[in-house]
Amino acid sequence: QVQQVESGGGLVQAGGSLRLSCAASGTIFSRNVMGWYRQAPGKQRELVASVTSGGSTNYADSVKGRFTISRDNAANTVYLQMNSLKPEDTGVYYCNTGWYNLAWYDYWGQGTQVTVSS
Repeated sequence: QVQQVESGGGLVQAGGSLRLSCAASGTIFSRNVMGWYRQAPGKQRELVASVTSGGSTNYADSVKGRFTISRDNAANTVYLQMNSLKPEDTGVYYCNTGWYNLAWYDYWGQGTQVTVSS
């Protein structure tokens, strides 16, 4: 079983910054991908950014150039630095850890609210 504890959400004005953290614990396969998803009210959950244990990153077009994902493999922790925030970045942000080892394993955090005021 994998547990994930997220932190760093909050209320910020447009143009501001926030940094999200997610610490995963439990039995985690060494080759994995960690990422952040978000869900705005009335919308589907969408990928914001992801990073593999090898360091490859992927970003949604809407956050490229503003958000940076990073990770500490030794601590099984993933970070999301969010700069130049916009009201449309508002939503619940979920941490996800997944890997493939004969089957796909997928774990989610409880979510942290990010609200960007205009």
